[in-house]
Amino acid sequence: MIVSELISPDSIVVVGASHDTSKPGGKVLKNILEHNYVGRLYAVNPKPFVMKGVVCYDSCEVLPAVDMAIIAIAAPMVEECIRILTIKKKCKAFIIFSAGFGEIGEIGKALEQRCVALVQSVGGTLIGPNCIGVLTPSYKGVFAGPIPNFDPKGCDCVSASGATMVFLLEEAIPRGLTFSSIFSVGNSAQIGVEEILEYWDATFDSTASSRIKLLYMEEIANPLKFYKHARSLTDKGCRIAAIKAGSTEAGSRAVSSHTGSLSGSNTAVNALFRKAGILRCHSRVELVYAAAIFAHKQLHGNRIAVITHAGGPGVMLTDILTRGGMQVPHLEGAKADELRTKLFPGSSVANPIDFLATGTADQLGVILDYVDHEFDEIDGSVVVFGTTGMWSVNNVYEMLHRKMQTCTKPIFPILPSVILAAEEVSNFQAFGRINFTDEVSFGYVLSRVQRIQKPFPEPVLPEVDEKRIRKIIDEAGNGYLLPDLVYQLLNAAHITQARQFTVYSKNEAVNTATQTGFPLVMKVIGPLHKSDVGGVKLGIQNKSGVEDAFTDLMNIEGATGVVVQEMLSGHEIFMGAKKEDKFGHVILCGLGGIFVEVFKDVSAGLAPIGMDESLSMIRHLASYPIIQGTRGNEGVNEQLLAQTIMKLSAILRVAPEIMEMDINPLLGTMKHVTAVDARIRIQK
Repeated sequence: MIVSELISPDSIVVVGASHDTSKPGGKVLKNILEHNYVGRLYAVNPKPFVMKGVVCYDSCEVLPAVDMAIIAIAAPMVEECIRILTIKKKCKAFIIFSAGFGEIGEIGKALEQRCVALVQSVGGTLIGPNCIGVLTPSYKGVFAGPIPNFDPKGCDCVSASGATMVFLLEEAIPRGLTFSSIFSVGNSAQIGVEEILEYWDATFDSTASSRIKLLYMEEIANPLKFYKHARSLTDKGCRIAAIKAGSTEAGSRAVSSHTGSLSGSNTAVNALFRKAGILRCHSRVELVYAAAIFAHKQLHGNRIAVITHAGGPGVMLTDILTRGGMQVPHLEGAKADELRTKLFPGSSVANPIDFLATGTADQLGVILDYVDHEFDEIDGSVVVFGTTGMWSVNNVYEMLHRKMQTCTKPIFPILPSVILAAEEVSNFQAFGRINFTDEVSFGYVLSRVQRIQKPFPEPVLPEVDEKRIRKIIDEAGNGYLLPDLVYQLLNAAHITQARQFTVYSKNEAVNTATQTGFPLVMKVIGPLHKSDVGGVKLGIQNKSGVEDAFTDLMNIEGATGVVVQEMLSGHEIFMGAKKEDKFGHVILCGLGGIFVEVFKDVSAGLAPIGMDESLSMIRHLASYPIIQGTRGNEGVNEQLLAQTIMKLSAILRVAPEIMEMDINPLLGTMKHVTAVDARIRIQK
């Protein structure tokens, strides 16, 4: 819980304060003083010092009551300090700069937990330890990094890494970004990213709160809580960009299914972010550019006018936008011809609109008016304008500012001359404007921003036979279910399956085949990867073929029986699920058969998954044109595929003990989607 004393304290004590600003206790004191904190400010240091506006004490024992403490002393001294402040001084909010806690091992972790217990005993809040501090509208309680300009509608930011927060600000401030609040949570002993999201959600004011949320994290400790509040914020109109570091899978994973090899915590994070409507970023530059795009008028559509006085940047921007799925429409016709007459000879209006190195501020204004009022095929514009240093571009940037005020379509300014036009860029930002410097980075991020989907409606899952599913799971031991039980379980979820029978003798196989009809498929029971050991026989047409196939399959090492199955046709589709620690089940789908191993073209979603999200997963596959049907070939019924994903989601809701599950392949046509092979691993 975030207490009000952390956000807006009437009094602050810096324990370990100093007049030496090269020390954390000195730097934070300086920052608080210089940024107009209006409450009472105290310092604690065994060697008292004099600083204007600060009352200094030699110990916490002699302090008056205080709302918040910023602690910058050695770790072994922190516990007793907190004990005094909580019990004797009624302190409710703590920011601990000190390192030497959970990050150093079990002894430090135990110390950290005792400190948290003391704070929780008074219903308080602890930020850190091992952090750089907190910035709120009330005070600037940090010891490191530049202090950004405050704006109640600026960015809200939380970071698990203090250094990353500093470097992020170094990137953001020169772009003109402002901030409303900053939380460096360090070790997150009590308050982590999820709790900050919860606070932003609980206190959100549609008229006054920031709508831009930036996150840096190295762990998602509570994915359900994270999703609940991130989803709530996006539903309220907030836009969230986040870095989740540590995305590679360390070491080999003990998995035996296709889903296991394709899934993992990184896949789960991607699925979680998509479900909540969060843009996942992978660098500070990307995060800052996302925030800057969020801060501009929202682009509704993907059709861009590229406006520049320099051909090269325009071409590079057009390339990256097009590769990212954006459109740079060709402009032609009477209005384009009319615009050309208002520019210098040699200018191009085809898009990119290149009005030459000699282009003027007035010409830029005319172009932007035409884009806004005359070109219905354009949704927004990007202006790339720098200088060779031959003359000032103040008038161009002033025109850009005015048109950003009056034009209804968004205008994104890329001002690359960070040295030659440093003064002009500064003047532009003084208008409250935010700019970009690199057209390719901008184009890449804008393309990704435009692909963010709004969170899907909460799913309504299809009905399944819950009692039958639970009976199968409850009676099963850990490990892979037998084929007959897999068949029963999928039937209980009303997933269409090819007719199949398990046989253990040659005579049984022949009799079953005669009743089932030809052609047939026969598959070995026992070995995990049947195809790898020749354990699948296709297109069996007669009795002798059944006998030969049975003999071959039972000679495979580990064989315990044979499945006889009717042979169907259709596109091979893969579906699977894997339970990820803390996240729940990740569901995947893609092309099936050997293609899932070769191309690894899969979409992932976090269960539960409804119809809209299922369709989105299908349509985001690179192989989606095959599902649609290409060159006269029949495709696959998307509604039936989506319903199968939902049925799979319903199974997982009823049977959370399922650790891994593969249905590979499903055979799909426009008339049916039928499971022909599946395996399920249980872990209770």
